[in-house]
Amino acid sequence: MISFPSKLTKNIESFLETKLLKLKRSEKSLKAGDPFADEQRTGNNSAEEDLDEQIGHFDTEIKVSFIKKQIVQIRKALTRLKIGKYGICEKCGNMIDTDRLAVGPETTICLRCEKEREA
Repeated sequence: MISFPSKLTKNIESFLETKLLKLKRSEKSLKAGDPFADEQRTGNNSAEEDLDEQIGHFDTEIKVSFIKKQIVQIRKALTRLKIGKYGICEKCGNMIDTDRLAVGPETTICLRCEKEREA
């Protein structure tokens, strides 16, 4: 089994943890900006105001959902770093191309398995 040098994995871990913190802050900020979270919100809006709130809430929900998926992926990568399986595809067990990891250090599956998943 091939493993990455600890100096490199520490840098990757630090990068992923920083990215995780930023995503958590973004998620919190988005939730705070959700029109439905506004305590001053009234129930007797005009149709236009109600539509704007609905669209704003929907937009927030989509962005928060995307951020949550990224958070899960980063946590998976951090766990794989801790158990010594970082860079190994969680589906097939082969090494993930280092170029792929350089572009997306939170990646936990190889390109071939990703293509199979998308097909």
